Amino acid sequence: MTNKLDNVWVFSDIDNRYAELLAAAHQLGNHVTALTVNDGRNTDFLWQQGADAVGLLDAPQPDPMIENYAQTLFAALVQSPLPIPLLLLSATRRGKALGAKLSVLLDAALVNDVTHLAVDGHQVIAQHRVFGGLAFGEEKIHTPVAIVTLSPGNVEPLAVDSQKKGIAFHLDYVKPRNPLVCLERRAKPGSSVDLVKAKRVVGVGRGLAAQEDLPMIRDLAGLLHAEVGCSRPIAEGEHWMERERYIGVSGVSLKADLYLMLGISGQIQHMVGANGAKTIVAINKDKNAPIFQQADYGLVADIYKAVPALIEQLKL
Repeated sequence: MTNKLDNVWVFSDIDNRYAELLAAAHQLGNHVTALTVNDGRNTDFLWQQGADAVGLLDAPQPDPMIENYAQTLFAALVQSPLPIPLLLLSATRRGKALGAKLSVLLDAALVNDVTHLAVDGHQVIAQHRVFGGLAFGEEKIHTPVAIVTLSPGNVEPLAVDSQKKGIAFHLDYVKPRNPLVCLERRAKPGSSVDLVKAKRVVGVGRGLAAQEDLPMIRDLAGLLHAEVGCSRPIAEGEHWMERERYIGVSGVSLKADLYLMLGISGQIQHMVGANGAKTIVAINKDKNAPIFQQADYGLVADIYKAVPALIEQLKL
């Protein structure tokens, strides 16, 4: 499966996802076009990240609804003088919503949360997790256009080429018949964390008894120059931490040099996001916890005793 497609298009609603999308596109295609909302900022950035061409989507309003570009992209794909066999989107909620709309309009196959891509002849092979992360499924896409949302943390970005230039072109906005309209926006606490890029991560799970104990975890992470992550129940059950810090099957996949797991049992749904770390160290008071079968180093201990001891030693 060494063949390449002639053309691959990529689009993301989040700028920091373009680097991985463009790297994946270059692995699969001879010519890569990045689509972006035309705000006058992204053209040079996308060329330098690997785009051969940049398609500028006209914005009907200052802050457009990404999902409303489905008709615009549909028109661009069907009117293109050259076939576009693959459209890569970021695996965000809005990226998936846009992919679903395009899948219907194009009568095209859509595979979400893809972790690995290959080309066999002129057909795209997409690998994604199934059964809650217990296994991988592989889909061979037979439709003329394949639509894929790519999970973050699975492709190494290309080296930035500050001298690279390409071509740019405009795509006229095609208003959908029933556009989404934003009636109100409510700000939520932002998060600047990007665990995919972190070299060291300290993760906390159900072993933490109370939200008020999080400063202890942050103190340890600070001494290790690490970011703080968590298991799904901490982010989506207790809401003690932002969802961007959730590591697991539908969260972040780590590439860290070190992952220190505190009070996390090591269920497969978490480990599919953790196994990319080079070294895993686990502390758990349950000697039968599944994590001890997978960690490189393990300590059977209560994190309320082990973490203060580690902090004391690291301060020496």
